[in-house]
This record gives sequence, C-alpha cells and structure tokens, in this order.
Amino acid sequence: MKITLTGEESLRLEPTSGQLTIEAPTPDVQYSPFHMLGSALGGCTLFVLQSWASNKNLGVNDLKVDVSWDFVEGQHRVGSMKVQLVWPSLSAELWPRAIRVANLCGIHNTLTHPPRITVEAAGVESPPIEASS
Repeated sequence: MKITLTGEESLRLEPTSGQLTIEAPTPDVQYSPFHMLGSALGGCTLFVLQSWASNKNLGVNDLKVDVSWDFVEGQHRVGSMKVQLVWPSLSAELWPRAIRVANLCGIHNTLTHPPRITVEAAGVESPPIEASS
C-alpha cells in the first residue's frame, strides 16, 4: 500500500505490491497522528474493497482512497472526516455496492461508534483517569 500525504489534513491510499510506503510532496509536510488516523480509516476501506473486488473478479489497479478531515474550531480534535473513492474502471452499476462495502470497514464503524478510552499509569497503584469529553 502506498500512502501519499496530499496536505496537512488529507492523504491518498493506493494498492501496491511490496512494502508500505509513505510519501509527502514536500519535506515540510510531516506524517502526523491525524494522518495516522486517516491512514487507518483509508487503509481499512481499501482492504475491504480489495477483498470484495477479489471475490467479484474486479481489478483494483486504479482504485484510490482519498481521506480528508476538518478540525473543530478552537479544539485540537477532528470534527469530521470524508472518504472519497476513486475507481475509474468500476462500472456505474457497481458503485452503490462498492459504497456499501466501504461502509463495512471496522475502523469506520469504530469511529462512528467511538469506544470508551481510559488512560492508566503502568505499574502504579492509582485509579484510571477517563479522558474528558
């Protein structure tokens, strides 16, 4: 899989053979934790689509998954994320199914129904501290 950082708040994932690569258009664009979050969502989406395509004998050489996000104003957290599928060889009649499959991604479902998160000190007897909402 190839991940290309397309901006501070966006990236593109493409299927490739071989090792995972991460590329940036310029040295000043750094792979941030928010890029990691986008990569998890996009990578999961790409994997479920590749699996579905394999079962349907569809090619994925031209499949790309673009992920972008916006921040909540005044807060250091993501407020919304957008996944856009680019797949020129996919027929118009298969797009509704492909979008349904993309929505089956486990990371998508985790972000839609977020888990409870706790932070604990390792090896220290203290009560867990829950993240504030």
